[in-house]
Amino acid sequence: MKKMAMSFLAAMMIFSASAAQAAAATYTVQKGDTLYKISKSYSTTVDQLKKWNNLSSNTIRIGQKLSIGSTAAATSAPAPTNKKSVSKEITVKSTAYTAYCSGCSGVTATGINLKKNPNAKVIAVDPKVIPLGTKVYVEGYGEAVAGDTGGAIKGNKIDVHMSTTQKAKNWGVRTVKVQILK
Repeated sequence: MKKMAMSFLAAMMIFSASAAQAAAATYTVQKGDTLYKISKSYSTTVDQLKKWNNLSSNTIRIGQKLSIGSTAAATSAPAPTNKKSVSKEITVKSTAYTAYCSGCSGVTATGINLKKNPNAKVIAVDPKVIPLGTKVYVEGYGEAVAGDTGGAIKGNKIDVHMSTTQKAKNWGVRTVKVQILK
């Protein structure tokens, strides 16, 4: 019963995080904005913003629409604005995975079916570092739930779930900050 309740709670957090991600697909440039300011609010870099939007310079215009993430913010979201909601922050090495790898069932350690929910924001963790079911904010990825484990996920290492192999390859290997949310 406890495992079922955790799975339900995790699923609810994923769906609410996924809805928030979908809404953040583009950003409209406002007066006073710079690429640096926008990149910081979406936990990314100026170079990445320029790449996503095919910009050759740092010049942007008021009203200009910028894509956030390689595919409509699938990989980025604004940081939580309520700093009191963060109980801890850690730096981790991050890789990415999909539900379609060789030998993968598509169902996480907490029972989330990633094949039925390909846009679910789930990370694989070492439960000794981040307990399963914990809601987190991952720099460059957004809000997610610690809903899976993996054989190579030990210590300060996470694996972020991506809906496609190409998105997982684009993520690559990076060092990110993870905020443990209350």
